[in-house]
Amino acid sequence: MSARSSKPHEVVERALELSRADGCVVIADEQSTANLRWAGNALTTNGVTRGRTLTVVATVDGKEGTASGVVSRSAVTADELEPLVRAAEAAARGAGPAEDAQPLVTGVAASPEFTEAPAETSSAVFADFAPALGESFARARADGRELYGFANHELVSTYVGTSTGLRLRHDQPNGTLELNAKSPDRTRSAWAGRSTRDFKDVDPAALDAELAVRLGWAERRVELPAGRYETLLPPSAVADLLIYQLWSASGRDAVEGRTVFSKPGGGTRVGEKLTDLPLTLRSDPNEPGLESAPFVIAHSSGGDESVFDNGLPLAATEWMREGELRHLTTSRHSAGLTGLPVAPGIDNVILDGGEDRSLDEMVADTERGLLLTCLWYIREVDPASLLLTGLTRDGVYLVENGEVTGEVNNFRFNETPVGLLGRVTEAGRTEKTLPREWSDWFTRAAMPALRVPDFNMSSVSQGV
Repeated sequence: MSARSSKPHEVVERALELSRADGCVVIADEQSTANLRWAGNALTTNGVTRGRTLTVVATVDGKEGTASGVVSRSAVTADELEPLVRAAEAAARGAGPAEDAQPLVTGVAASPEFTEAPAETSSAVFADFAPALGESFARARADGRELYGFANHELVSTYVGTSTGLRLRHDQPNGTLELNAKSPDRTRSAWAGRSTRDFKDVDPAALDAELAVRLGWAERRVELPAGRYETLLPPSAVADLLIYQLWSASGRDAVEGRTVFSKPGGGTRVGEKLTDLPLTLRSDPNEPGLESAPFVIAHSSGGDESVFDNGLPLAATEWMREGELRHLTTSRHSAGLTGLPVAPGIDNVILDGGEDRSLDEMVADTERGLLLTCLWYIREVDPASLLLTGLTRDGVYLVENGEVTGEVNNFRFNETPVGLLGRVTEAGRTEKTLPREWSDWFTRAAMPALRVPDFNMSSVSQGV
């Protein structure tokens, strides 16, 4: 008999019953996915998958402190459940005291739906989307362009149980759509992406129309050298840069003098102005349309994440308020080390405070500059300044006198998100967006377009 034939909450309860450790956390992740793929204006594949992963965290109190052992396995059978629990306990006994050891979380009200069956997705999530996509294929074929891409929907029901009495449950839907249009000779390419919870708010026809316009822009090609250009960053590109900034905003690393958020001479830059614009960077598990887990789900410890914090409630957090740095990420342990408030990471990010202007309106106010589509292959060059490098992709356009006049070559860029915030001269309307580079790890974002007067295009790239 497979453990998957048991309800997830029953598996959690059984694992807790089997535990002989001083403390125990059990996390059951029930995952289902549905996907569509297409190429050359025709569907190519579709599929549905199911799976469960079980993570057991055992804690053992010793003379020198508390040790933890963590073991995760997928497709665990009923017979394998006890060996999994024993493996976690053995790992804990074989480990030294855990640096991040804290009492396991208590006092959090149980989720009413903890004992209910997991939520599951299916191909039905595409019931309206698929026919609309088929109509877009017909239009694209008639107009001489080819559509490629994929749509993926995932639903993860996470059950967290602890020996201190926590019984928590969170259902996380996550949908992504990436659509690429190409000219028949493949010399022109344009991309659009969307993040969605259920595909009811995704319009393939509108995306196809947007891509058709961009392919039209690319009929005129202009070669430009490397240099600093006034640049309009669309929400997707802004999200990719600021997500990396958020990932790099460790309170402990800042206090230890290792990041861009470290204060010369000691301490952190909390309280400093990062931008003169009234921009607020925040995360909120209850943000409409971007809802994420309202409590910590930690499958491992590292940085400012701790398995001891599993179940800790999450609240709306302002990382930057009206341009001023307000919080850095911390666990309970690293907050104690640094004297900073407890501020765990949250699985969404929003930048707001810009003007209520669309990207098209910002283009219309541009005398001469570049309009980007997206960024990719982003890598860190220098953690002390958070200098990043990467490439532009699928359309860099020249704007002259308020109009797009052609497509230019791609570039490699070298920029730091913190430095960009300090130089941004305009922010537009905040809207939900799909960060293209990080879409495998982070999809819940809402960003405005930003105008940067001197974006550093460090070299010309042959990328597409």
